[in-house]
Amino acid sequence: MRSRNTAPDNQSRRRRNIKVTCNMPSCFGCFSAFENIDWSEKRNSVASILSGICFFLGWWLILDVAAVYSSPDVFNHAFHVCGVMGTISFFMINSVSNSQIRGDSYSNGCLGQSGARIWFFVGFLLGFGALIASCWILFEAFVIPGVDNQYPGVALFLQNFLIFLGSLIYKFGRSEDLLG
Repeated sequence: MRSRNTAPDNQSRRRRNIKVTCNMPSCFGCFSAFENIDWSEKRNSVASILSGICFFLGWWLILDVAAVYSSPDVFNHAFHVCGVMGTISFFMINSVSNSQIRGDSYSNGCLGQSGARIWFFVGFLLGFGALIASCWILFEAFVIPGVDNQYPGVALFLQNFLIFLGSLIYKFGRSEDLLG
C-alpha cells in the first residue's frame, strides 16, 4: 500500500496540467471582477464620481497645505494661482461637448465650430500650463534649494495633476449618447 503523499491522484494531475491563458489585450484583462457589470448605463455616473473625487482630493491637499503651512516663508500663497488656473481649465474643457467640436450640433454663435475648438484648445493650454507651472514651482522652490519639508511642493503638483486628471476623466469618460 502506497502512502497518500507519494501517489499522485487525479486531482493533483489535473492541477499540474492546467494552463492559465489570457487572451485579453490589456494588462488587467485577466482580472474579471468587473466583467459581468453592465457599464453602458453607469458609465456617466462612474466617470462623474471619479472625476469629482480627483477634483476634491486635489483641492483637499492644497487646503491642507494652506492650513498647516500658513507662513508665506514656507508656502507662498501666490502658488495657489496654479490650482485656480487648473480649475478654470476644468470648466473650459468640459463646457464644450464633443458634438460641438465635431461640428454636428453647433453652427451658430460666436465663431461657430471654430470658436468651440478654440475654447477647448485654450482650456487644454491652461490645464497643461498649470501642471507645468506646479512642476516648476515644486523643483524651483522645494527640491533644488534642498528644503527639508517638500510636502507643500508635492501637494501643489498633486493638486494640479488630480484636477487635470479629473478634467480628462469627466470629458472623455462620459458618453454623450446617454445624455439624451
